Amino acid sequence: MTKSQAKPVPDGMHSVTPHLICAGAAKAIEFYKHAFNAVEVSRLPGKNGKIMHAMLRIGDSAVMLTDEMPDWGSFGPTSLKGSPVVIHLYVEDVDAFVTRAVGAGAKITMSLDDMFWGDRYCQLEDPFGHRWSVATHVRDVSPEEMQQAMEKMCG
Repeated sequence: MTKSQAKPVPDGMHSVTPHLICAGAAKAIEFYKHAFNAVEVSRLPGKNGKIMHAMLRIGDSAVMLTDEMPDWGSFGPTSLKGSPVVIHLYVEDVDAFVTRAVGAGAKITMSLDDMFWGDRYCQLEDPFGHRWSVATHVRDVSPEEMQQAMEKMCG
């Protein structure tokens, strides 16, 4: 396929794709397979044993990842003492998902609960420092109901 025939966004990809930097990408891949039912699509190991690039599928979405490479300015959350980014995942059964993820080593950072915006929701941190919010939508809420519930909650 020539450049002019290539699709600007490849089949199976979305406009936004998380690209995670992990201290120990091979271990991270195994964690995501076990905890998030991720499917490994590709892996490009470098000569030094580090993963230069890998791609997983979690549900219908791609997640790319690589090992930390300090010489290239690539550091994961554990080296940076945390991450300001939370990746959101919608799943069919958030209760089962959270149980599996915690069993695989994730840490709950916000308890699983029904939220005013209509999701059953939880926040997790994986063993590599990446933060995830996980939800199952359980109830449709109008913008007015959501605003009122937020104001009641926040005072």
